[in-house]
Amino acid sequence: MGHHAQVRREPAQVFADYAVPRPRTAAEQIADRILAAVAVGVLQPGQQLPTERELADILGVSRATIRQALGRLAALSVLESRRGRNGGTFVNVFERSAESSQAVLRSLQPIRNELESLFDYRSLVEQLIARTAAVRCTPGDKRALRGALSVYESSRGPSQSREADRALHDAVAAAARNDHLSQLSKELVSRVNLGFSTDPYSDELHQAALAQHTALVQAICEGDQDSAANIAGRHFHLTTSKAWRSVLREAGEDATATAPANV
Repeated sequence: MGHHAQVRREPAQVFADYAVPRPRTAAEQIADRILAAVAVGVLQPGQQLPTERELADILGVSRATIRQALGRLAALSVLESRRGRNGGTFVNVFERSAESSQAVLRSLQPIRNELESLFDYRSLVEQLIARTAAVRCTPGDKRALRGALSVYESSRGPSQSREADRALHDAVAAAARNDHLSQLSKELVSRVNLGFSTDPYSDELHQAALAQHTALVQAICEGDQDSAANIAGRHFHLTTSKAWRSVLREAGEDATATAPANV
C-alpha cells in the first residue's frame, strides 16, 4: 500500500488561501458614493461640487475624509480642481469604466433593498401631494403652476432644468397646503440620491419629464385627483428609481463582462 507524500504548507500560505478582502476605508466609501452619483447623472459634467465643509455635512463624515475621497477621484480624472476666484472642485465628463462600475456596485448593492423602499416611499408621498393639490388648488395656485410649467418648457441644460423642476414641484406642494408634506418631499430628494439634493439628469429625462409635467399641471388644475396621483407616480419612477436601476443594471453587466473566466 503506497503512501502519498504530503507537502507541508507554511501557515502564512494556508491563511492566504482564505484571505478576507480588506475593509474599505471611509474615504474609499465616500469616493464610491460620489462616483455613483456622477454615473447616474445626479452630479453633472462641469458642475461645481459643494465645499469640503458642505460635503462633510451632506455626507456625514469629516473634512479629512472628504479631502481624501476627492483626491482619489481626481486621480481617476473624475473630478478636477481649479484655482482662482472661480476655483473649486468640478465634475469632468463621465466615461463608464470598470472602476466606475465597481464603485456603483459597491455603493448600491448593499443598500439596494433600502433604496427600493425609499423609491416606493417617495412615489407614495408625491402621489399624495399631487392628489391633495388637485383637491385644494386655488385660482392663484393654478396661475403659479402654469407659470412654473412655462419656465420648465423654456429651460435648457442641467442647471436651468433642475431649478425649473424644483420650482414646479414646489408649486404643486404649495397647492397641497401642508407644510409637513412639502418638507418631506424635499427631504426625500436627498435620501434617494445618496445624500445629494438633486435628481438624475439627462436630456432624454428632461424631454420625458416635460410631457409628464404638462399632464400633471393639467390634471391638478382640472381637479382630477386620480390622474394627478397616477401621473406623479409615473413621473418619479422615471426621474429617480428608473435612472438608478438602469445605472445599477449597467454596472452589473460591465462587471459580468470583465469578470475573469473560470478555468
